[in-house]
Amino acid sequence: MKIIVPMAGRGSRLRPHTLTTPKPLIPIAGKPIVHRLVQDIAKVLDEDIDEVAFVIGEDFGEKIENDLKDIAESLGAKASIYYQDKPLGTGHAIMCAKESLEGPAVIAYADTLFKADFTLDKDADSVIWVKQVDNPSAYGVVKLNDSKQITELVEKPAEFVSDLAVIGIYYFKEVAVLKEELQKVLDNNIVHGGEYQINDGIKAMQANGLKFVPGKVEEWMDCGNKNVTVETNGRMLKFLHQDGEKLIADSVKIKDAEITEPCFIGENVELINAKIGPNVSIGNGTKIENTTIRNSLIQSFAEVKNANLNNAMIGNFAKFNGEFTEISIGDYSVLE
Repeated sequence: MKIIVPMAGRGSRLRPHTLTTPKPLIPIAGKPIVHRLVQDIAKVLDEDIDEVAFVIGEDFGEKIENDLKDIAESLGAKASIYYQDKPLGTGHAIMCAKESLEGPAVIAYADTLFKADFTLDKDADSVIWVKQVDNPSAYGVVKLNDSKQITELVEKPAEFVSDLAVIGIYYFKEVAVLKEELQKVLDNNIVHGGEYQINDGIKAMQANGLKFVPGKVEEWMDCGNKNVTVETNGRMLKFLHQDGEKLIADSVKIKDAEITEPCFIGENVELINAKIGPNVSIGNGTKIENTTIRNSLIQSFAEVKNANLNNAMIGNFAKFNGEFTEISIGDYSVLE
């Protein structure tokens, strides 16, 4: 089994954090979004992952490529790196990894997290993962027939079609079939808003009689902007805490501080006269002093003093000393 992860976009809505770190590598509860994504997919598939192929921007750099290779290797898989030089849509991004598009595969866009417990229907030609939502007109949705097979994909329907929203994760029993159809999309210049879309490849497969079924997830967590990323961090912490996962490192140094779980606190963090939690993640080597933090995400090697933070996001190596609460400052920023 392969996992294909298109992730070339840096995530403009999450700036300034994504100016230095692509959005899929922003940590949620102590691990990059893309790391949690591929781990959770591997759990649902419940079989060996042979390859993880990442489609990234050409400017991501060697360190990020090495980090991605480490993520694949943590699953016992080979890592492949491909580049998307222009933002030409989901179909184009997938075809950038065409050398890896053979055999059974999951394609997953690295800007979302999920929680699911279902058995993948491997008799189907494809599974499209969906989540029941209250406002389907804001999403792409699937239409089902009486046999619970997907018969249509509808983007942001003005009238009710279905309340099952597509979350951006797909299984293909033979992904080479999708590759063949997407190649036709590229060759015939079939575009929507100047972009080549995966849906056109899927619709062609359906027209040829292939069986598509839904796979329902229990939770779907977005990481699109600062506010929802902080919210997703809190929700993920809750799930991990309920599962009994160890979230606070033994090397944390605590002096006159208290922690209200769930929290993730990384290696060699210092907490001095601080109140931390709930729903707070703090990266390795960060120092917190004379501060209260709730519902926030603080990355590695930051320094936070004399603050009262709620719904805040602070980047790597940043320094903050002040009274603002809902702050969002990127890597290496200094506010003193």
